[in-house]
Amino acid sequence: MKVLFVCLGNICRSPAAEGVFRARAASRGLNIEVDSAGTGGWHVGGPSDPRMVAAAKKRGYDLSTLRARQFSDGDGFDFDAIYAMDDSNLADIEELRLPGWTAWVSKLMDQDVPDPYYGGEDGFEHVLDLLEEASDRILSQLAT
Repeated sequence: MKVLFVCLGNICRSPAAEGVFRARAASRGLNIEVDSAGTGGWHVGGPSDPRMVAAAKKRGYDLSTLRARQFSDGDGFDFDAIYAMDDSNLADIEELRLPGWTAWVSKLMDQDVPDPYYGGEDGFEHVLDLLEEASDRILSQLAT
C-alpha cells in the first residue's frame, strides 16, 4: 500500500503526517510506503519547518531527512490513498484529477488539520495530536 499526505507547502502538516504515519505503521509491523507533498511549489527541495521538526522530534518522529515536493497529477496513479489536510487542499487535488486515477482521495479528518505555520508552538503540538489520532484510526481500519 502507498499513502500520500498533502498540505499547502509540504513543510508542516503533511511531512509531519508522513513521519507520524510511517512510525506508527512500522510499530504495528505494517509495510506501507508513505510520502507527502504540497499543492504549492514555494518550498520544493527545502526541509520541513524547524518548529515542526522540533515538535515531532520530542515525540520520537524524525522529519530531518524529508524534503518538500509539489503534488503532481501523476500522484493519483502512483498512490493507493491520498489524504488532504483541509478542504482547500482537497479542492486543489480534485482540480488536478485525471481520468483513470486509481487513488482514493479524501480529507484526512472530518475537521481541517489547521496550518500551524503562522501560530505559536501550541499549534504544532495540536497538529501532531490530530495526526496521531488520524493515523491510528486509518491503521486500525487497514488492519481489519
